[in-house]
Amino acid sequence: MQLTGAEITIKCLQEEGVEYVFGYPGGAVLFIYDALFQQDKVKHVLVRHEQAAVHAADGYSRSTDKVGVALVTSGPGLTNAVTGIATAYMDSIPMVVISGQVPTSYIGEDAFQEVDAVGITRPCVKHNFLVKDVKDLAITLKKAFYLAKSGRPGPVLVDIPKDVSNQKTEFNYPETVSIRSYSPVTQGDAEHIKQAAQLLLNAKRPMVYAGGGVILSDAAQPLYDLVKLLGFPVTNTLMGLGGHPATDKQNLGMLGMHGTYEANLAMQDCDVLLAVGARFDDRVIGNVGHFNSVPRKIIHIDIDPASISKRVKVDVPIVGDVKHVLVDLLKVLHAIKQKPDAVALQAWWKQIDTWRSRKSLTYKNSDEVIKPQFVIEKLYEITRGEAFVTSDVGQHQMWAAQYYKFDKPRQWINSGGLGTMGFGLPAAMGVQLAHPNATVACVTGEGSIQMNIQELSTCKQYNIPVKIIALNNRYLGMVRQWQEFFHGNRYSHSYMDALPDFVKLAQAYGHVGILVEKPSDVEGALKEAFARKDELVFLDFRTDSTENVYPMVPGGKGLSEVILAEDL
Repeated sequence: MQLTGAEITIKCLQEEGVEYVFGYPGGAVLFIYDALFQQDKVKHVLVRHEQAAVHAADGYSRSTDKVGVALVTSGPGLTNAVTGIATAYMDSIPMVVISGQVPTSYIGEDAFQEVDAVGITRPCVKHNFLVKDVKDLAITLKKAFYLAKSGRPGPVLVDIPKDVSNQKTEFNYPETVSIRSYSPVTQGDAEHIKQAAQLLLNAKRPMVYAGGGVILSDAAQPLYDLVKLLGFPVTNTLMGLGGHPATDKQNLGMLGMHGTYEANLAMQDCDVLLAVGARFDDRVIGNVGHFNSVPRKIIHIDIDPASISKRVKVDVPIVGDVKHVLVDLLKVLHAIKQKPDAVALQAWWKQIDTWRSRKSLTYKNSDEVIKPQFVIEKLYEITRGEAFVTSDVGQHQMWAAQYYKFDKPRQWINSGGLGTMGFGLPAAMGVQLAHPNATVACVTGEGSIQMNIQELSTCKQYNIPVKIIALNNRYLGMVRQWQEFFHGNRYSHSYMDALPDFVKLAQAYGHVGILVEKPSDVEGALKEAFARKDELVFLDFRTDSTENVYPMVPGGKGLSEVILAEDL
């Protein structure tokens, strides 16, 4: 069967079971869009900016464990998409981005809307391809989906010149694919797993540190079983929230720069640390020298060998899929008759409870001004903890992470590694389309929401009823907080003094807008918004502009050098 490259592209998406493609048309991809038009299996969502296309595919992927797909044209279409690609790369999100390119004979001639897509994206993709022969297109797309999902996941770019999309060849889609020199390990080394089990059983002050790898490998259940079997404390990173139920007493909460006092001090003072699908990044452990000042044994489980001993030297490295390794570790622990030292563990929990008694997430509520923490607590209460929550980046992101108790994986959708403002709304679109009957809330700030606010138009076109929870403090909040702490209260360009009327703006796009200025109105406004199940509602909460995020580990400091609200 002879098909054009454009038709082959769509056939490949159908073979991969792709439900949605998020994209924006342009000259270099018109043949592909024409092929999209002539079928109805793969649905296309027309965004209003290419960055939003990739973020929407990202949100779709994070909430489903499927490969997200975005389609953009050449030149500015591709460059607009790079921020979304880098966001997915930093957080290891499986995605295939298809970009158009100028005809092969024009490549390198500075043709209209030509950019070096492969060169530009090389640092922020798992892999990329430039397809110069239509005969290579089907196998390349098969490789792209395989690479995106296997091993440590990530975005893969497939750049298709316009003439290739119009050339014809016989279509054959391979059932499997193998790539020379690429064979990701899934099973952990048996001897290292035995060593890890023995270290855990001999621990006096154990700690389990779980990151985004737990979510990506669907390892929440074996992690839960391990924590319950051993009786150990567990903490989640920002990317790992939901990997262990936040309401479980053994969960010490999020750790890191804005983590709980008890999680940070337990992480710092433990004698055996089990790191599961996490990478010891700077926002988690702070100053490396300070972290290493306490002697401890470290077990590190990760699919990516490059992540092990990258920032912190570990004692027992286990390369493999987190879920497979945890299942094998549980088998070994069940086979060993030894149990953890009950007396030592009781003393460790007593120390943790002492730290916990500081109640580091306590804040002073007010009857006069809306506290952002209060909004998130009410959001959790009204949605019964069952919502998908996306966020942008800043103070609102940290408050959402601290005060919304995520009990399930894939509930919390945020840009962790890159910290991308403008992520929240398009990501929420992807989540809502993936889960049409679910409750989806986008927690954002008045700065972040304006970065991709044009997607309110996309939401109207496709009837996407997300609920926008804007914590509007009239500042770039996290920038202001750092300027207050470290720059002598010199608020250089962090004040937003020309904000739109968000209620009228939402209405202009055909949605519902609600302004909330009094604490007494918070609960009622949230209930009204979520009662409007089939409508997008923009809630503009005018929050306390002086509120800061606590706890806080200042940049360059160690985990035990944390600042609490009560210390000021």
